[in-house]
This record gives sequence, structure tokens and C-alpha cells, in this order.
Amino acid sequence: MHSNVVRPKPAPSEEALRHFQDLLRFETDCWDVHYAMSNDLHDFVLLDVRGIEVAKRGYIKGAVFMPHATINEAALAEYPDDTCFVVYCAGPHCNATEKAAIRLARLGRPVKKMIGGVTGWLDEGFELECDE
Repeated sequence: MHSNVVRPKPAPSEEALRHFQDLLRFETDCWDVHYAMSNDLHDFVLLDVRGIEVAKRGYIKGAVFMPHATINEAALAEYPDDTCFVVYCAGPHCNATEKAAIRLARLGRPVKKMIGGVTGWLDEGFELECDE
């Protein structure tokens, strides 16, 4: 008898390797974003894609507010076409990152999701800025 953990059978190692390597092309984590921003490694733009009023109550210092519904060519005009955008929202229970990533990808822009969002950021012990 096997548990639901190993049923279905795990993928062969070569497939697992491809899968997990591919994930890193689509996702980054809070630690890597925090390290980069703390060490002036600005090779991406961090986008807070939540509503502005919610975001003002707590956001990552250095993030650009751009609610997912407002992402369009005009909103991105100041950024070179090859700018990598890293999107975040409230956390795992929020799909604003996926909505933002879809919009950015449709516009031909490089994009990654910061997994965990604000929830992950706080879980890692990092602080938020507030405007209120």
C-alpha cells in the first residue's frame, strides 16, 4: 500500500530537473529579491500589483505601485523593452500576480513572480514601509 504522497509515482529525475529549473525562469523568492535590493543589484523592477490603497498600508521599499488592471503600454513606457518585472501581491491566497504576469507577457515584457508576496516577505522577517 502506498500513500497519496508517492501515488502517482514521482517523475523521473530528468523530468524533475527540467521542471524545477523551468520554475526558476518564472519565479523568484523573497530572499533573492531582498538580497538584490539590499545590495543595489537593480536588474529588475519590483511591481506591487495590488490596489494602491491596500499597498499604502504596507509595501516593499523600492517597489513601484502598478495595480494589475493598470498595466498597459502607456504605464510601461518609461521602461526599456528588456526590463525584467518581478510582480508581487498579498500572498499565496491572491492571484493578482498571475493577472499582472499575463498582462506583462502579452505586452512582450519579461516577468517573474515573487512567490509568497507580502505574506512571504513578512514570514522571512523583512519589513514593510507604510504611507499611513
